[in-house]
Amino acid sequence: MATKKGSSSTSGSLVELVLIVAVALGLALGIQAFLVKPYRIPSESMVPTLQIGQRVLVNRIGERFTSPEVGDIVVFHPPQGATTNTCGSGQPAAGAPCGEPTADRADVNFIKRVVAGPGDRISIEDGHVVLNGERQTEDFARPCDPEDACEFPTEITVPADHYFMMGDNRGSSDDSRFWGPVPEKWIIGQAFATYWPPGRIGLL
Repeated sequence: MATKKGSSSTSGSLVELVLIVAVALGLALGIQAFLVKPYRIPSESMVPTLQIGQRVLVNRIGERFTSPEVGDIVVFHPPQGATTNTCGSGQPAAGAPCGEPTADRADVNFIKRVVAGPGDRISIEDGHVVLNGERQTEDFARPCDPEDACEFPTEITVPADHYFMMGDNRGSSDDSRFWGPVPEKWIIGQAFATYWPPGRIGLL
């Protein structure tokens, strides 16, 4: 009888352990799908704010209730033109950034900073954003080198429900200047904290 009790107890403990692991895994997947998702920085486009290999946490639920604001760092699906170097409106006007994305989105994820929102007027001078006629103070941005494509003096207006994205590394970022603003529905969430490496843990 004692042997049967021991066997039954062991079996019950094993079932309990499997159930706990399954619930924990389900919660983790649910959190990533709907609440917070980790993201690894794949390129130098956000240097010096974010380094290659640095890891951030992205708030997914916030995008369901609030719209992005200028200055937010967000993860999003870019237009398909980002993978083909194509502006959706064809060739932009002389000296203008791309004002319209391709109709389809790419399957990849990008991380950039929101520099203009729906209805804003934007141009770029030496890599710096000129928003609604005022050059912005952007201490976080890495300046352009003389050979970089950082001059877009012809102003465009961001379409409704779209956001203009730029990397902080203005001379080495593939962003909305070249493939247009991003529809709000393609934005995955806002990056709000960094958790790796340990020396750079903190809020963004």
